[in-house]
Amino acid sequence: MILICYDGSDDAKAAITAAGSLFEGRPATILNVWEPFTDLLARSPGAFEGIAGVSDSDDLDKAGRKDAERTAKQGAELAGQAALEASPVTAVRAISVAETVVAEGNRVDASAIVMGSRGLGGLGSFFLGSVSHAVLQRADRPVLVVPSLEVAQRRRDKLGAGSEKQS
Repeated sequence: MILICYDGSDDAKAAITAAGSLFEGRPATILNVWEPFTDLLARSPGAFEGIAGVSDSDDLDKAGRKDAERTAKQGAELAGQAALEASPVTAVRAISVAETVVAEGNRVDASAIVMGSRGLGGLGSFFLGSVSHAVLQRADRPVLVVPSLEVAQRRRDKLGAGSEKQS
């Protein structure tokens, strides 16, 4: 069983494509992590200011869960096209997204966790944090971090420019 993190981004799509190439025919769980509205508000500065129009957080949570289920299903369809035997699953964010991913990897007894990389480096990753980096630090199983095609091309271009200067 392979656990693939999927949020609908190009990075996550690249992760599914790579997983299909590397693990063709293997079973895969496609994970989308979502957060209940009240938890999101509790973590946000000034969380309860300006939400007078919100009458029922349960409705917002139902919508969030439904969106997560739809996204996971889309990921499973893409994984099926990439020659994986995929099933979608959602998980509510626990302490952090990374800890939720690791816990889900344990739950399904994944032989590997596959995820995309936003390609943040330097100051960007310091301030914004990095889910893939956090999963790498916490997981007790192999983790494959896949850059999107755009990030991979940007990195190739940067490497190419560096080698031209040395010539």
